[in-house]
Amino acid sequence: MQGEDPFDQGAGSILRQPKAVWATAGASVVAFMGIGLVDPILPSIAKGLEATPSQVSLLFTSYFLITAVAMLVTGFVSSRIGGRKTLLTGLALVVVFAALSGTSSSVAELVGFRAGWGLGNALFVSTALAVIVGAAAGGSSSAILLYESALGLGMACGPLLGALLGDASWRYPFFGTAALMAIGFICITAFLREQPKPARKTSLLDPVKALGHGGLASVATSAFFYNYAFFTILAFTPFVLNMTPYKSGAVFFAWGLLLAVFSVLVAPRLQKRLGSLKVLGASLVLLAADLLILGYGNHTTAIVCTVVSGAFIGMNNTVYTELALGVSDAPRPVASAGYNFVRWFAAAAAPYLAPKIEEWSNIHIPFVVAAVAAVVGAAVVWVRRTALTHEAKELEPKHGTEDGVTAFAN
Repeated sequence: MQGEDPFDQGAGSILRQPKAVWATAGASVVAFMGIGLVDPILPSIAKGLEATPSQVSLLFTSYFLITAVAMLVTGFVSSRIGGRKTLLTGLALVVVFAALSGTSSSVAELVGFRAGWGLGNALFVSTALAVIVGAAAGGSSSAILLYESALGLGMACGPLLGALLGDASWRYPFFGTAALMAIGFICITAFLREQPKPARKTSLLDPVKALGHGGLASVATSAFFYNYAFFTILAFTPFVLNMTPYKSGAVFFAWGLLLAVFSVLVAPRLQKRLGSLKVLGASLVLLAADLLILGYGNHTTAIVCTVVSGAFIGMNNTVYTELALGVSDAPRPVASAGYNFVRWFAAAAAPYLAPKIEEWSNIHIPFVVAAVAAVVGAAVVWVRRTALTHEAKELEPKHGTEDGVTAFAN
């Protein structure tokens, strides 16, 4: 990708793709929107269902806990029934459980439906990248950049959609997502043909076995602590800001835009100039500082720090995933599944623990804990730098940003 313009109108352009690629990329945008969709309406859900912040935060916990466990299943399923059927199965589950979420009469029901949604989303997003690359024209670079763009657009637009629909009722964003994913289901059914199945079927234990590699285990461990910090911001900050859905949606829309820009454009350039490990270590430390300022600043400061955190999160997501996919000799889908199996458990833990920590102490301490987690993530990278340096150096000129897009996907 270095030195090329993927938006050029030539044969390898990101814009000149088959309908199947656009259908899958469009559905990917909606899938990633589902991650931040509930952010602006968390206070509204708590009010509407007469629930506490810690109860409502279980919407994230159930979603990502199922996503983590599903990492062991997605490769097993797709290597047996094929990418197209796996995508459609995931989309169908999201349509059903997103719609059911909108009908919930209690937090317990909503948490359960979000778990089913998480399973569907895991099946879809873990397969979408491989499908896009397989069906794309112009090589993998343009296809992967298209997927990265879908990821960033979805993360940015999810809170915005949640705000626009959630201002009338907290139920509407769920129905809206179900409708959009149903359209994605129809488009993929119409435009995407089945792709060849892998020569070797993936077992349920392959991702766990891959973690026996010290380098991959180190990246996964560091990412676990980073993800705790990341999802403290995503799931707990809306309660701290305590804004209307419109205002909260605008804050997280700006956050998502920074995440997309720094993931797609800034991180690769900094990696080329400074190296992956230096970029990752510095970004984690800066994220920790941002969290401390967010936790102890006034309301305006908290808004600014929330938005700025998107820059550090975007860089971290790209670098972590590139390291995870390049640090071991395991096949990339297997390495990615093992890595994400570990780190998504932190995404499940943080939304539940942050409100609990506030109840046990005060509103500042959850951010202190998250900042410490980010520093621990940086420390793991520093301590294990010898094991990671060779792979990081080999990865950058060879792959560039081509694998960074699976930061949320797998």
